[in-house]
Amino acid sequence: MPNRARAVFAAVTATMLAVAGLSAGAAPAQAADAPLQIYPVQSIYPASSEFALTVNGQNVPVTHTRGYETAQLAMGSGTASVTVRKVNNTAIGAYSITPVALGIAGTVSGPTLSFSLSQPRYLIIKIDGRPQLVLTVDPLETNAPATSGTGIFNVTAAPDGAQPSTTAYATTPFQNALNDAAAWGSANGGQGTVYVPPGVWTVGTLYLRSNLALYLAPGAVLRYTGEDGHYDRHWHKDSQNRDITWFLSTRYSSSNITIYGRGTIDGNGKASLLPSNLGVNLLTPIYTSHFRLDGITFRESSSWAIMPTRSSDMQFTNMKIFNQFDMGENDGIDVMESTGVSVGNAVGIGLDDPFSTKTWDAATDLFRNVPGDPRPLDGVTFDGLLSWTYCYGLKAGQGFLQPQKNVTFANATVYQAAVGIGVHHKYGTATASNITFSNIDVEQLPYTNDNNRTWLALWLQDPAGSLPIDGVTVKNVRVRDAGTTPARINGSPTGPINGVSLNHIVMPGTTTGATSLAAMKITGDTNHGPVTITP
Repeated sequence: MPNRARAVFAAVTATMLAVAGLSAGAAPAQAADAPLQIYPVQSIYPASSEFALTVNGQNVPVTHTRGYETAQLAMGSGTASVTVRKVNNTAIGAYSITPVALGIAGTVSGPTLSFSLSQPRYLIIKIDGRPQLVLTVDPLETNAPATSGTGIFNVTAAPDGAQPSTTAYATTPFQNALNDAAAWGSANGGQGTVYVPPGVWTVGTLYLRSNLALYLAPGAVLRYTGEDGHYDRHWHKDSQNRDITWFLSTRYSSSNITIYGRGTIDGNGKASLLPSNLGVNLLTPIYTSHFRLDGITFRESSSWAIMPTRSSDMQFTNMKIFNQFDMGENDGIDVMESTGVSVGNAVGIGLDDPFSTKTWDAATDLFRNVPGDPRPLDGVTFDGLLSWTYCYGLKAGQGFLQPQKNVTFANATVYQAAVGIGVHHKYGTATASNITFSNIDVEQLPYTNDNNRTWLALWLQDPAGSLPIDGVTVKNVRVRDAGTTPARINGSPTGPINGVSLNHIVMPGTTTGATSLAAMKITGDTNHGPVTITP
């Protein structure tokens, strides 16, 4: 029987048994192998010397990143049978698969770990003392455009005809294609599409206009080098004393822009800083609306990677952020002064905060050269996250120079961090209100940040802070590692923390919700109102 027919037969049989009130017994029919899309890997990314990977018997490339290894593919309906083998062929002694809450059980045979997936997942696999393997399994692409046709502008097409290269810049043909696609979309009441085939495309600053879709095919890499003359300088980061460029950004007052596919936007890490000490924000959607991003991988940003700024109606899905641990201020996605923003199904890795919200003012270094007035932040949702950092796993802050309200972090796993969950009111005097952390699993806290190594930090650090943090809900949290410093709720005499609700917080070594602040290791708390505790 073909696999597809076998799967249909099994599903019908299971349904009939369920209706009859029966079970399928000890030998259920096996699900069909899921169809796979294995992404090509460009030669700029070195192969891993640690692991070999197969999924459903197909080889999947594993690449080396400083600090960890990565492998990427997509799967459809069915089962993905994953096999990870240590290249040195020594027997596996111990392993873990994050998120631990998924309960993915593996089988070890000598140097090989095997397990199965029934749906796309983002995982971190730790085997013995080897570097972690970050395995990202996306949903299959269903909306890839044709390579040419009406409204499609392939960057390799005449008259400009860009060619992939690690040395020759393709900025002009890329920008021309982007402009032509936006013009076509505006004239035809939709979006013109720029198609980028597989290859390494070395480009300078690129600008995105309204009614534009940018598609990066699997294996397509937009790469940054930081060389003077190829990049516009957009702001000066005082804390790093370096100029910063927006690699890709939206034109002001734009709308209806999409970036999608399974390609990569690569900041080239420390190498990009060597020629001119120029840092890069990989993507800055600024003063835009109805912005969509799906499926893209971001690598090695030398400053904040993704900065949705003073914008509205934005969605970021199936997003991978692979930053380094040896470069500071390389946040993943910082949502700033924006409204109606959702970030869903994302993995963020880097030394600095992978997922955060911030607000500033016109004098902040980021905005000195940006027109317009500061804006409050409202209605931001992060849902379905995997976070790995030396700082905060999930954070509102540090900047609160404009109000932030209605911010939600939900269904997230903090693999490693210094602080699992935080509201850090360090800069500014504006109110933070209605901040929610829901269904969070804090796995490991091996690092320290600002003398904090704890699962929870709600604190007002700005000595001039006079407005409160008002309304913080932390619920359904599994704390597997509480850290080594007390969890904190610390306001100021003129800026108290009010309306804190702690609901079903399960601490290490327990299976039920904690009933007191002390049980949650919240000691030394100051300047806050009554705390509601629900076990």
